Amino acid sequence: MRKAGFLFSVLLLVGLGSARGQVVPNPPPDLDPDAHAKADKLYPSAKVCGACHPKQYAEWSVSSHAYAAVSPMFNKFEQKINDLAQGTINYFCVRCHVTTGTTLGERRDMPWWDRSASGQEGITCVTCHRVGEAYGKVNGARRIAPGDIHLSVFGPFDSEGVLKAIQSAEKYKLLVSYDQPDKPGYLRIHQQGIQSEIVKKSELCAACHQVAVYAGIKLETVWEEYRASPAAKQNITCQDCHMSTNPGLPAPEVKGAAALVNGYTVRDDRPVTDHTFNGPGYPISHPGLFPIGDSPYTPQQWLTFDWRANWGEEAFEAKVAADPDSYKFPPEWQKAADRKDAWSRVQTNLEAWKGRLQKRKQILTNGSRLDGPFFVSRPEVGKPFAFHYQLTNLNTGHNLPSGSLGAQPEVWLNVALIDPDGKIVWETGDLDGNGDLRDLQSIEVRTHKHGTKHVDTVLDSQLFSLQSKFLITNVKGTEREMPLPVNVDVDQIPFIRPGGTPVSLLNHPPFVRLEKRSIPALGTREARFKVPGDKLKKPGTYRLAVRLRARSEPLYFMDFVGATDEMKRTENEWITDTHAYQVEFAVR
Repeated sequence: MRKAGFLFSVLLLVGLGSARGQVVPNPPPDLDPDAHAKADKLYPSAKVCGACHPKQYAEWSVSSHAYAAVSPMFNKFEQKINDLAQGTINYFCVRCHVTTGTTLGERRDMPWWDRSASGQEGITCVTCHRVGEAYGKVNGARRIAPGDIHLSVFGPFDSEGVLKAIQSAEKYKLLVSYDQPDKPGYLRIHQQGIQSEIVKKSELCAACHQVAVYAGIKLETVWEEYRASPAAKQNITCQDCHMSTNPGLPAPEVKGAAALVNGYTVRDDRPVTDHTFNGPGYPISHPGLFPIGDSPYTPQQWLTFDWRANWGEEAFEAKVAADPDSYKFPPEWQKAADRKDAWSRVQTNLEAWKGRLQKRKQILTNGSRLDGPFFVSRPEVGKPFAFHYQLTNLNTGHNLPSGSLGAQPEVWLNVALIDPDGKIVWETGDLDGNGDLRDLQSIEVRTHKHGTKHVDTVLDSQLFSLQSKFLITNVKGTEREMPLPVNVDVDQIPFIRPGGTPVSLLNHPPFVRLEKRSIPALGTREARFKVPGDKLKKPGTYRLAVRLRARSEPLYFMDFVGATDEMKRTENEWITDTHAYQVEFAVR
């Protein structure tokens, strides 16, 4: 009972503070039947933009920006905190994750697939290209100029390309004015491309990458890390690295066509950037739902398609044809032709996921260096020995990992000692039976249970992890780690006590803080380890194997928000290993 009350209080406090001082729309209980048509008039879908900008659309469609509203982890977490906080958190999360939907006044609790076209697209084209005001507000505060597809857009370049296309409107089959009637094969386009300084600056990113919730806890701190970074001093922007053709690093300018309109290119020599917005994020949704794109199947249908069982795959369908009574399918997947088509689409999307995985590995590899091991003394049989590695953040723009999502991203070292017989005799950074690190949040470490079975999982006292932690102060005793930031009190409902010292001086609220364990830009940290002497039982050649591992969500947090087993399985499948190597050494 105490735990349930605690969780409710945690989220109530976070929610009450999150909406405080924020202007949010009051949506009608039900949108009128023409709501989607009206929404499309105000904020065109990325698919409309993709008709003339297929390269940019294809890159964006697999990006974390496109994934922002689709993400099952986001939707689980956002709904969980609103359920427990009785809705008081309101629109705070969707302000960034559903940018145009929030502006349109769509209900925050509606399924993402019921939203307008651009609302389903999270951070979509107009989220950035309809922002022309040069200000750097945070917590999702930005104004997206409303208007149909003919409204001017903001970008890093002038209108030269657009004007050339308009001058040859018949050649390109363009409709350049809202009062022109539709014609088969003709495309509607924006009338101007206004050159904007804000689109080229890091300030554009600050709105959603510097976020704080009550009582002053910062969940996103990438912007403030960047402002203090060597990159900022060198005038290297967020866009220079995250829209680069070399993920995570500035790259030489690449030129290409500004647009491809009905088979004709426009302005072939314009600098082009990568709209994948390369970063460490990744999808864990059903692969039929992402990347964003056209599909003949509804999201509800996709969620009943068992791609793990290879529905639609040639060998599987041969088995079904040979013994149809042995297989049962939902009504929407009764036809083999539909299953085969869906399987083909899933495979195409998974290929895009693989491309995303390679870029994720590249950005993590480019962003760090691992040196070692460095031995303190010569290893001998029966004697403990110490060694360390050095992990360097090569990123000039922000910490490793960056200050994103509060205490969720995990980056850690997995080190194993292998004896002359090839057996692992000592290890740190391995996972427990639930897929969690063996830290203080591990259920197995705390309860010594895996389900109903007893396990001997022990705390990994030498774990080297860069995951930040929320630390809270109890009524008595010292600080303790918690999933969310609130102190525990003897009262039935915990509360955050008002302090006499401003948060601006402490840089954290009274009794609550976020301990950042990340490595600053260009910083280095030692990972020290000590192996007990009883692990070196015999002389011979031993090996130390190491790898740097990373994922976006700890499993204990996914359990907290009610993530499905499929979500947790996919999360672990996306664990990325970099700097994996081993060294041999002699033990005498």
